[in-house]
Amino acid sequence: MEEDIDTRKINNSFLRDHSYATEADIISTVEFNHTGELLATGDKGGRVVIFQREQESKNQIHRRGEYNVYSTFQSHEPEFDYLKSLEIEEKINKIRWLPQQNAAYFLLSTNDKTVKLWKVSERDKRPEGYNLKDEEGRLRDPATITTLRVPVLRPMDLMVEATPRRVFANAHTYHINSISVNSDYETYMSADDLRINLWNFEITNQSFNIVDIKPANMEELTEVITAAEFHPHHCNTFVYSSSKGTIRLCDMRASALCDQHTKFFEEPEDPSNRSFFSEIISSISDVKFSHSGRYIMTRDYLTVKVWDLNMENHPIETYQVHDYLRSKLCSLYENDCIFDKFECVWNGSDSVIMTGSYNNFFRMFDRNTKRDVTLEASRENSKPRAILKPRKVCVGGKRRKDEISVDSLDFSKKILHTAWHPSENIIAVAATNNLYIFQDKVN
Repeated sequence: MEEDIDTRKINNSFLRDHSYATEADIISTVEFNHTGELLATGDKGGRVVIFQREQESKNQIHRRGEYNVYSTFQSHEPEFDYLKSLEIEEKINKIRWLPQQNAAYFLLSTNDKTVKLWKVSERDKRPEGYNLKDEEGRLRDPATITTLRVPVLRPMDLMVEATPRRVFANAHTYHINSISVNSDYETYMSADDLRINLWNFEITNQSFNIVDIKPANMEELTEVITAAEFHPHHCNTFVYSSSKGTIRLCDMRASALCDQHTKFFEEPEDPSNRSFFSEIISSISDVKFSHSGRYIMTRDYLTVKVWDLNMENHPIETYQVHDYLRSKLCSLYENDCIFDKFECVWNGSDSVIMTGSYNNFFRMFDRNTKRDVTLEASRENSKPRAILKPRKVCVGGKRRKDEISVDSLDFSKKILHTAWHPSENIIAVAATNNLYIFQDKVN
């Protein structure tokens, strides 16, 4: 959080909860916009909920920072592919905001197959006094019109409208796992298990295939694409990660099809740590450029790694997220938790990184002081202004009073999706169907 992640200064300011939660209510993605004034969540039911930050008022100085529901809309519906006899889930896999150019907001949302560009705008006036229509909107008989009126705009209750401006469909054979807006703000890419496509925002019926790792014979398939992202400043550069634990950096200036990478980041495996689960836990679930564009952060099952773009053979930092689970990999494999895809995020200055764990725990690592902390997002400490206390997991031996045993961790409570405000110490943490927002303590 601050320079040394002072956990006593973190406070909880908002909780969205349904006691009657269904599978559709489970949050599947969280994303702040470029100013941090809006926060969008997508869920398994295909809905997008946008929260807006309260404006500070003179008589309620401490209320600045609270987020309230701004707009809710159904982004995707369940579909059925009749050719392949496959159901297409409505679950929102990713949301990405576009930088604001005018009064309206634009965001991309995607399910497994289709990306949509949404416009979210406000309306507080309505036109009245049409010549060809009456007040109910019915067409009038032209013979009854004897005078011409100038329509006027009358004030009305504020209405937030979400309208789909573009639908980018039919370009992915496999499930989309990533979308990323380019720094030229004219193009974006979408990545599935085997291919990455480049789109122009204005063109919905065609895209350019820029990466294709599908082998001629699918039996020779050894890896899949797990995540992809554009460089924050160089519009020609992007990275994608694979299920083999490697990261490839590609330059679109080199060739139209970027199957030949420019840089290849991989850490040599320690033979002494080799096990049946090695390949599964080395699969990268998320890759993120730092805001500066100098570093890449990757998350695999047990660790977060930070790579320098100029050093391909070894990460410059490795952080253990939950190393105490190494002895539990067998049971985690049996209950499928070993395949969970955790995301990771940078803070605004790239000095602290955050990622999720089990038991509603999430971890923060300060890159400067090398201090780390485990915090919990739960109903018990979710009262407004409650201060979060660091949590510790006891691996063996005698357990202290404030520690939790590794055997009593709840693996059904997992924090996969988190987001960090672009300039302030405000974080959003999705724990199943609850959204928690924590911020630095306001004195």
